[in-house]
Amino acid sequence: MKIGIDKIGFFTPNLYLDMNKLALSREVEPEKFTIGIGQEKMAVSPVTQDPVTLAANAALKIINDDDKSDIDLVMFGTESGIDHSKSAGVYVHHLLGLNSSARTVELKQACYGATAALQLAKGHIALNPESKVLVLASDIARYGLQTSGEATQGAGAVAMLISANPKIMTLEDKSTYLTADIMDFWRPTYSEEAFVDGKYSNEQYIYFFQKVWQQYKEETELRLEDFTAICYHLPYTKMGLKALRTVIEDGSKETQERLLDNYEISKTYNKNVGNIYTGSLYLSLLSLLEQQANLESGDRIGLYSYGSGAVGEFFSGILQPGFKDYLQKEAHEKLLSSRKELSVFEYEEVFLKTLPKDGSTVELDVDQDPAEICVAGINDHMRQYINKKQ
Repeated sequence: MKIGIDKIGFFTPNLYLDMNKLALSREVEPEKFTIGIGQEKMAVSPVTQDPVTLAANAALKIINDDDKSDIDLVMFGTESGIDHSKSAGVYVHHLLGLNSSARTVELKQACYGATAALQLAKGHIALNPESKVLVLASDIARYGLQTSGEATQGAGAVAMLISANPKIMTLEDKSTYLTADIMDFWRPTYSEEAFVDGKYSNEQYIYFFQKVWQQYKEETELRLEDFTAICYHLPYTKMGLKALRTVIEDGSKETQERLLDNYEISKTYNKNVGNIYTGSLYLSLLSLLEQQANLESGDRIGLYSYGSGAVGEFFSGILQPGFKDYLQKEAHEKLLSSRKELSVFEYEEVFLKTLPKDGSTVELDVDQDPAEICVAGINDHMRQYINKKQ
């Protein structure tokens, strides 16, 4: 049975900051941000958006009424959840009007959570071929103003519908993975901001990639030549390139050129959105699918997922006949081009405007946010959500 991605879409807030202007404001050479880490724009989330609304808005654009009837499992990968108990997916389930008999759960393992959801979805479909699974990957990356991680912030969500006989990409059976208890990036429950050992995290990202890639080669007998492209988890777009460069010489000159060219295309959306944690790998995949005109059915795409702490996995998918007909390239390009640019001062104002930490009642002006689904405020310690079209 073929199982994989039937539909895929993403959403990002309507505000962004130009990285050149952030660099100048922070008295940093702009090339450090635009070339050194490979970022051009950074999505900025207003207080009316959170991981729940980002995910709901992403899913809203890809599922129809038939999908809502068939979805019997919702899995939400995030590392910026809003509640220690209640799944962020339950809110999305309600906002989308999904089938009440669908199970819903939230998964957490840093940036790996969505990949765990994807693999679990595959197993669920194998047992229940008529089912569909909604996989959500949604995060807001925040490190604080004038911190070392400020330039690698971002906000957004990717939604994927997983099914049998998928229209876009089948997932191949074999995957290889690695887990190790390390402290390269973490956020204790008492902290609003993450702690990170940047140099160590970069080293571990590459080490995990090399280990799972080597294991994958041994167990599948596939080589670089067998891949049209390899997509990476991209906390910043230069990171994946660093990993690819460690193995690229194993391929022929033609293979090297193809993988490097497709890598450049696969980072298109990421360099304009920034780090979205759990969704970063799948935003990269979407960039490749929608921006590379030369892809064909039967092409094999490699996927490297990494979540600090740490879990890494390498797996692959095969593009299906007519897959381009089921993408939303124009809608996604319009989403990015219609955003409002913020000055550095405006960005700092938006960044500092947060929901009260004590659960105080607050009502937000959702009319300023063009998104269909928004955070409307807090009442009696409960976040209030609104779907403007319901």
